[in-house]
Amino acid sequence: MDNLGFISTLTGGLASALVLGYAARRLGVSPIVGYLLAGIAVGPHTPGFTADQHLADQFAEIGVVLLMFGVGLHFDIHELLSVRRIALPGSVVQCAVSTLLGLGTALAFGWSTPAALVFGLSISIASTVVLTRVLGDSGDLHSPVGHIAVGWLVVQDVFAVLVLVLLPAFFGGAAVDPAQIPMVLGIAALKVAILVATVLLAGGRIVPWLLRHIARTQSRELFTLTILVVAMGIAVASTAFFGVSMALGAFLAGMVVGRSDFSVRAATEALPMRDAFAVLFFVSAGMLFDPRFLWNSPALAAAALAVVLVGTPCAVAAVVLARGYPVRVAFALALALAQIGEFSFILAALGKKLGILPDQAAQTLVAVAILTISANPLLYRLAGPLEGWAKSRPRVWRLLNARVRVRLAEGPAPPEIAAEPGYRAVVIGYGPVGRTVTRLLRENGIAPTIIELNIDTIRRLRAEGIAAVYGDAAHGDTLKEAGVEAAGSLILSSSGMAGSAEVIRAARKLNPAIRILARSAYVRELHALQKAGSEVVVSGEGEVALALTEAILRRLGATPDQIDRERERVRVDLVEGHDGAYSTDGDRSPDPLVRASPPAA
Repeated sequence: MDNLGFISTLTGGLASALVLGYAARRLGVSPIVGYLLAGIAVGPHTPGFTADQHLADQFAEIGVVLLMFGVGLHFDIHELLSVRRIALPGSVVQCAVSTLLGLGTALAFGWSTPAALVFGLSISIASTVVLTRVLGDSGDLHSPVGHIAVGWLVVQDVFAVLVLVLLPAFFGGAAVDPAQIPMVLGIAALKVAILVATVLLAGGRIVPWLLRHIARTQSRELFTLTILVVAMGIAVASTAFFGVSMALGAFLAGMVVGRSDFSVRAATEALPMRDAFAVLFFVSAGMLFDPRFLWNSPALAAAALAVVLVGTPCAVAAVVLARGYPVRVAFALALALAQIGEFSFILAALGKKLGILPDQAAQTLVAVAILTISANPLLYRLAGPLEGWAKSRPRVWRLLNARVRVRLAEGPAPPEIAAEPGYRAVVIGYGPVGRTVTRLLRENGIAPTIIELNIDTIRRLRAEGIAAVYGDAAHGDTLKEAGVEAAGSLILSSSGMAGSAEVIRAARKLNPAIRILARSAYVRELHALQKAGSEVVVSGEGEVALALTEAILRRLGATPDQIDRERERVRVDLVEGHDGAYSTDGDRSPDPLVRASPPAA
């Protein structure tokens, strides 16, 4: 493809996604709906500009890899182990039920048994991309429902990988002897097991070592490049050497980085293209859809849609309730899984390549995927009202709660707050000022958490028993990791830190009641930092002027009263001739040295 075609596809896809995503957001629905409509708009089945489908698919593949890497970054293996009693049996039962329902639907429309089986498998697996986005937008990704859902999807992904390995073995030419089925299954399982062991064990040593050396260069570009190489490299190697999906390899790569000291920085800095490529994934899905299909085959589309929107949720809810979980967890999980996505397309593409699936099947899957992805954010919001409806009917409520015995607290509990907010503080920077502030806080019974970009400092602080987070404070995720939401004070001890005003605004958004004390290098910065929400701002430039003034006066034998008067005069001189917001070099500030103001509302 020439450069113009490349740029046109990228620009056209992103521009249409921007316009329609914004429109969807304004209408109160998920931007995902707009991204899918954008794909239809730039696809080959609608008039106007047509993007290159092959190139869009390549962008989408990168998006899936980066998104799965991001999921792995935030996923703790302990979370999966804590929900194994529900995620493992639940996912297996749900996939089996959905596959059988899809199989029966396809057979009813006259498809061959192999085609019906592949179709059933395709609509049994939910989209990780969609589910994590919906849970994230709802603030439930790290709730009990989110932990179960992610564990559930991990099992589904492993199941999909096994299907991708087994389909060519069973339908790729020579028929497989029934006696060889155990051996084929064993080989597939062995491939996945070797991959997991290689990435988590070998990668768990090599990747942190590599990131540690790159971090010491203090180059943000090199760190970002390293993370992208790790994510893409492990994903490609997983397919090239083990024959598994790149999505699973990227997820494992994320887990490796997430277990290191670099997880927060990787999540906040090193994936700047993640969201853009995620958007292109949905645009690519929309491009596959021909709107005329719904007119020509409405019964087939409706039947497949019913399997995903009715059959799968019922199977999920039944399993979750049977395992003793609360009704609200069952409803939320059932509705969150009522969609299909990227793995459905991957399985369909393989089925078509093997000559199993007809073109009609691919169109059905795309139609169902677009409709369920579009409806899923809205459906997920019905979990609460649906629970309320069940409560209003005593018989239904008693039936649903007949086996409930698991409390919502089961699973990874949120970290306990060790002290009241007034006794917790976050300090940004650990230079001479940061060290002094940290010492004073600890001596007065206040627990500090340090945010630093020097990995050696982070390791030393942790060895001394001081909480420390490696990352850039300009990113909200870093502030969250440091506990700004539960802290009483935030202290910016670094005077030369870029984006101090943005850090203050982000902290105010997370915790409107937090008290913020900031340090600036120059008088001209005071007004901006106070406007951003800092209660106290100390200017190094102003303090130097005062210190020199006092030293000279003491040398000349001035009395304390004379020194105080001259200090005040210096303050006035710094703003003389201005409106009260500029320093001596032309910048205004009503109190250029130390400004204190009430906290922002």
